[in-house]
Amino acid sequence: MRRPLAGMALLLCCFAVGCGGSAATKDAPAAQAAAKSVPPPDVAVRAFLEAVRTGNDTGASELLTPLAKQKTQEMELQVAPPGSATASYKIGATEYIAEDGAHVATEWTDVDAETGTPQTDPIIWMVQRQPDGWRIAGMATKVFEDQPPLFLNFEDPEDMLRKQQLVAEEIERRANPQAQPPAATAQTGQPVSGNAAAATPVGSTPAAPQGVQKASATIGQAPATTPRR
Repeated sequence: MRRPLAGMALLLCCFAVGCGGSAATKDAPAAQAAAKSVPPPDVAVRAFLEAVRTGNDTGASELLTPLAKQKTQEMELQVAPPGSATASYKIGATEYIAEDGAHVATEWTDVDAETGTPQTDPIIWMVQRQPDGWRIAGMATKVFEDQPPLFLNFEDPEDMLRKQQLVAEEIERRANPQAQPPAATAQTGQPVSGNAAAATPVGSTPAAPQGVQKASATIGQAPATTPRR
């Protein structure tokens, strides 16, 4: 959002510790039926992004999964950057994975503080259905064009701290390529299942939160302007 190289993923990570054409949506029948009783996943994502845009930390926290909310509160963290009057977002296609899982494609745009030009970051949000509706469990987005998407698990703040450090180190390394050797085994993708999971190296596809399978949407592709439900 403010750093073109890192995008919103790094910004979310940092503050957690301090139009394209219509895209196809693969809806599981059970998920379609279940979605009739509660607002669909894209409604929760829209509300979350609006809370982020306006700096409503409490509102953003309320839209996390119970585990993500609990863990971030225990560590006194906020999984949202400061509000921005220049930010905007687009909600794209929703892909239902199972009764309790979905992916929502989005684009987040803001003016880069260094260049003064708009910077757009495609982001896929992993959402889980909870008793009180759909809630945000994590996100995936490109930080470095030559590496796989960075997955942030909101249910594991300690992992977010680790990734924040790794991304910061990689940014520094790329800014000063002669100053230090390439990072050997930086790990930024991590599966999510409950409280902990083993990390996977850069170059592997990040896993999704519990109840949510790997996204089939392509990060970097503009989301559909009208999501199917």
